[in-house]
Amino acid sequence: MNPRAAPLTLIMRQLCFRMVAVAYVASFCGAPLAARAAGDRFFTTSDGVRLHYLEAGPPTAGTLVFVPGWTMPAWIWQRQIEAFSSRYHVVALDPRGQGESEIPGGGYEPGRRGADIGDLIAALGGRKVVLVGWSLGVLDSLAYVHEAGDGRLAGLVLLDNSVGENPPPRPEAAPRSTLPLPRPLRIRHFVEAMFRRPPGAAFLDRLTSDALRTPPAFAAALRAYPVPRSYWREAVYSVGKPLLYVVTPRLAGQAENLAAHDPLAETAVFADAGHALFVDDAERFDAMLRDFIERRVWPVGGGAVASVSGGR
Repeated sequence: MNPRAAPLTLIMRQLCFRMVAVAYVASFCGAPLAARAAGDRFFTTSDGVRLHYLEAGPPTAGTLVFVPGWTMPAWIWQRQIEAFSSRYHVVALDPRGQGESEIPGGGYEPGRRGADIGDLIAALGGRKVVLVGWSLGVLDSLAYVHEAGDGRLAGLVLLDNSVGENPPPRPEAAPRSTLPLPRPLRIRHFVEAMFRRPPGAAFLDRLTSDALRTPPAFAAALRAYPVPRSYWREAVYSVGKPLLYVVTPRLAGQAENLAAHDPLAETAVFADAGHALFVDDAERFDAMLRDFIERRVWPVGGGAVASVSGGR
């Protein structure tokens, strides 16, 4: 070995070690590698609001659109971006007032939030997508279907929120203390309660910080739900595409009834996961979603994933 090359080799090894170390720390400090690898994109809605989304994967492949829950950011789907972007075109939305999207003075009702999803699908080229909504994203997705139909959907995946079926979800338990907690502390408790398996302090810190970005008045407006439960039920039963409904035990009754009455619906209950089940048990959820897509939406070997122009 050339003795002059030895110092350079040592430097390169040290540099590689540092790069690996930084990547390792970043994955636990609120800077997920998948989200960093995904591109930051923006589009403007039909009412003039600039919304942000993350995009990864081959743009000509079948598109998966992920919609997060109340005040949550797009990067919470980091594991799914990483798991699916090698084969699919993956998009994760920051809804209005959330994440890196604009915080407008209005538009926080279901109809407008659903229209935002429609505007995103149009901005992506109008091809059929698999729409994946979690928590409030379930209602946003159903609002889109209720107003626009399912013509731009290849499949629909709904995670852990009511779909208007029976039995209705139980009211949330009243807080033990009558003393109001500071908003940052309330939001932190809310974030922590979403997980059965704590994802780490840095992850929770960043998620709490992002959730606090939504102003209190708009966060409250998002939870107003100014429509009857029948609105959501009408929407979910109007879907004529493959449907996957995944819940925690509190919604097992709705899942059972949906499966009994809708021949296009598949359901699953995650008994050992928290509300953010796709984070708590990402391995099981990703396998279930992949199977659903390959079996019922874009069958492997059918060519639909590689050539989606026919889905316009």
